[in-house]
Amino acid sequence: MINRAVLVGRLTRDPELRYTSSGVAVASFTLAVNRQFTNQQGDREADFINCVIWRKAAENFANFTHKGSLVGVDGRIQTRSYENQQGVRVYVTEIVVDSFSLLESKSQSEQYRQQHPNDQVSSTQSNVNQPSNNFAGPAGSGASATNNSHGSNNNSTKNVDPFADGGQQIDISDDDLPF
Repeated sequence: MINRAVLVGRLTRDPELRYTSSGVAVASFTLAVNRQFTNQQGDREADFINCVIWRKAAENFANFTHKGSLVGVDGRIQTRSYENQQGVRVYVTEIVVDSFSLLESKSQSEQYRQQHPNDQVSSTQSNVNQPSNNFAGPAGSGASATNNSHGSNNNSTKNVDPFADGGQQIDISDDDLPF
């Protein structure tokens, strides 16, 4: 049987990090994932998916992400149930995250946070320019897709060619080359 879930979205709130009675870290968060189509008004709707992550990965996730962070998660779907205080059986479906990737640089994340200070990561947020696959590296590698503006006009970050020399020719002898 196969039970895999791969999601890309933004956190709707800061991750909630807790510890079990035996000292195991667990973080829970909700991921807003845009749908691939728009509604009749032309707005892009989102699904809000509950996720949980365990152990050291939970601590890392809580330390490096915040509300509005763009992340990719890889995990499995799990359904559990419990009896609430009124004696009613409650069923919960969530993603148990095995690994995650931060999909934007810290500066891009902070810029998004400043541009959307009171945003609840709305369900009508439009990310028309978002590609269908934002994973820049293997899951959990921490690789980020820094060249994707995710629908925002990002004029503050300029592509700088580290090898450009103002149009001047670079003098390199064959002895300088490693091959």
